[in-house]
Amino acid sequence: MTSVLALFCFAAMFAQPMKEVKYVSEHQANGYFAIKQGNEATPLLLSSVDFPGVIRAVNDLQEDIFKVTGLKPAVFQNKAPGAKQVIIAGTIGKSPLIDGLVAKKLIDAKALKGKWEKFIITTIANPMPGVESALVIAGSGKRGTIYGIYDLSEQMGVSPWYWWADVPVAKKENVFVMPGIYTKGEPAVKYRGIFINDEAPCLTGWVKHTYGTDYGDHRFYSRVFELILRLRGNYLWPAMWNWSFYADDAMNGKVADEMGVIIGTSHHEPMARNHQEWTRKRKEHGAWNYATNQKVIDQFFRDGIERMKSTEDIVTIGMRGDGDEAMSDETDVQLLERVVKNQRQIIADVTKKPANKTTQIWALYKEVLDYYDAGMRVPDDVIMLLCDDNWGNVRRLPNEKERQHPGGWGMYYHVDYVGAPRNTKWLNVTPIQHMWEQLQLTYDYGVDKLWVLNVGDIKPMEYPITLFMDMAWEPKRYTVNNLLDHPRKFCAQQFGDDQADEAMRILNLYSKYNGRVTAEMLDKDTYNLETGEWKMVSDEYLKLEAEALRQYLSLKPECRDAYKQLILFPVQAMANLYEMYYSQAMNHKLFAEKNPQANLWADNVERTFRRDAELEYDYNNVMSGGKWKNMMIQKKIGYTSWNDNFPANQLPQIYRMENPESAVGNYVFTPANGYVSMEAEHYFSKKDAAKAQWTVIPYLGRTLSGVAVMPYSQPVDGASISYKMQLPADVRQVKVHVVVKSTLAFKNLDGHRYSVGFDGGSAQVVNFNNNLNEKPENIYSIFYPTVARRVIEKTVQLDVPASADGMQVLTLSPLDPGVVFEKIVVDFGGFKKSYLFMDESPNKRVVNQ
Repeated sequence: MTSVLALFCFAAMFAQPMKEVKYVSEHQANGYFAIKQGNEATPLLLSSVDFPGVIRAVNDLQEDIFKVTGLKPAVFQNKAPGAKQVIIAGTIGKSPLIDGLVAKKLIDAKALKGKWEKFIITTIANPMPGVESALVIAGSGKRGTIYGIYDLSEQMGVSPWYWWADVPVAKKENVFVMPGIYTKGEPAVKYRGIFINDEAPCLTGWVKHTYGTDYGDHRFYSRVFELILRLRGNYLWPAMWNWSFYADDAMNGKVADEMGVIIGTSHHEPMARNHQEWTRKRKEHGAWNYATNQKVIDQFFRDGIERMKSTEDIVTIGMRGDGDEAMSDETDVQLLERVVKNQRQIIADVTKKPANKTTQIWALYKEVLDYYDAGMRVPDDVIMLLCDDNWGNVRRLPNEKERQHPGGWGMYYHVDYVGAPRNTKWLNVTPIQHMWEQLQLTYDYGVDKLWVLNVGDIKPMEYPITLFMDMAWEPKRYTVNNLLDHPRKFCAQQFGDDQADEAMRILNLYSKYNGRVTAEMLDKDTYNLETGEWKMVSDEYLKLEAEALRQYLSLKPECRDAYKQLILFPVQAMANLYEMYYSQAMNHKLFAEKNPQANLWADNVERTFRRDAELEYDYNNVMSGGKWKNMMIQKKIGYTSWNDNFPANQLPQIYRMENPESAVGNYVFTPANGYVSMEAEHYFSKKDAAKAQWTVIPYLGRTLSGVAVMPYSQPVDGASISYKMQLPADVRQVKVHVVVKSTLAFKNLDGHRYSVGFDGGSAQVVNFNNNLNEKPENIYSIFYPTVARRVIEKTVQLDVPASADGMQVLTLSPLDPGVVFEKIVVDFGGFKKSYLFMDESPNKRVVNQ
């Protein structure tokens, strides 16, 4: 008796949320319970009269143990299999096995009875004749038991995303459970789920390829239900664009109820009817107008309640217009009150019990909120469903008086959206911190009855779904100080603890970067090109892509498909999109300046546009052996308004210069910050030698290119190259920095020379490589340092000739072959030493000057 009391005290002390306590181990110690040891896997035991969803989950546990250990334990119903150890799973009040343990005071009924979706996992001795010990998973209801079963699977190393993101299961030789009582307590939010929405073309196309149907049938939805339950959710709004959950497959609702997932319908689908059920028979039904077609609509409502009356399904009440539009231009409170009153009567008539015994929600979405503000109210038992602004910002929260509403409050939140100003359907664009902050706000204001998340096609929203579900269970678990523990835990679960820190860092940054602007709203004008902002943000993405690819290559091969889905593809795809629009911005700028380099940037736009298709092809057809074909076919390049009906991604507009080889020269520079910095190929005019011509050598040197008179074997007499600039009127003297390639004195051993000077002024001759040799006095002090850096910078001081308009022309003339100019800086007080000689000054190309 003393030991039993000790157990009760232990349970009272520790049967609280355990804050991610790890209770599964690969190593044996005193008192540990073996799930699998050596060549034996402990059998599973459950009651045949338990909930079908519990039986199904136990079968999943059997498969999960096999995934982890390579051994599949036997499953027995009702009677112990004769083994000394068993794993018992069941629901209090439903499983005679669990109730028998309660009767023997081996499980404390108070820990479970009357609780919402709670489980305990514990080890006990001598649970029944012939059995020495048992690992017990007991739930307060069917979902409590199911959550406990899946929690054990997760602790063993089976990710909730094992199927939906192809997360591999790490193999373990042995698996033990430590002694103790483990639970996650009760959820803070009673109903927690997702809304599959905007499912065409991606999810629809994937389902067609995978299941051969034009809609999601029970095979598809059973995968969704399992995911929701493994994430400790309990609620689903099924897809509703072109699908009808109830009508497409009669098994959908039955399987949901058996598995333990509560079905609801979206904010504009009242009375457990899918909108497609009306639109497919619109000619037969008539107008979706309660004022003119009440009889038909009431029967439509009645049929919906008849279909769901024996389930836990939550009924949406109220009414919006046809196709998720406003019901009318004016706020007709009396009409909507009549709709609700009649709906409630239908619910009572069909279920044969008071309407308040069937859970209902009224969605205050968009214009419906106007009805509420105009004074309309619904009965006390109805859940009031608020919403965000479709972009993750909470619109409205209940005040102190409103929080007393007995039915409670819910929140409809978005990470996917179709609507103004642009659709958001392609990638996850929700920063981790943003969702956390807004859901904290939501919970702080007493909105804790129902949370539902619009997730689009499910993929690629794996992480925000996980964060949403975890916050719905325990909103206060994460604070500003430990918030990044959540993505780290997520990454550790999918890729291993050794990869978690780097994966978390990349996941956090890509979520932040994507949150700046959605892919659909991004264009060439989003960022400032002149200030360097465009280049900065594009470079940030390219750096992150390189880091993600580096980690991808460091992963075990079996982890790479999951990493690509969850991290690498979103990073690569958005980095590529940023580079494309940055290239378009550069193309437009340089074309306007008559700069032939505009064509290079046009090439880059075309290259990155093709790469977008290549990345998506890999996602759809190569990754995971083509398992996710069609899941990544969402268009996003070409929007001008949210409902554009363009058939496919469109190449951004680019401009090309005709005959770019002849469109050279004529650059005119204006100073910035007290200096003018010029690439050598951006000249104003040039003169060729008799048998040699100025030639641009692309990519040569530290920055853009080099220019030289070639071929080098011909005389350079008469060759010159000039640079035009506007200098302030008060500048009388400048320092000119001339950067040339570190060419050795291969012809004239005394050194090679060039002259530099302003037109109308005196020129200076510079011998740039006379000491660039291996003489003892030069080899270590001059030769090696110079050739290793590949350039020679020489500075001359020049007087600035008088000019009426401030225009000056600086001319350089090679006096020996092999002089390769790279950059020229004219400094009148602002130039600071820089390895790349600073960025190029503002310039323009002029024509016919």
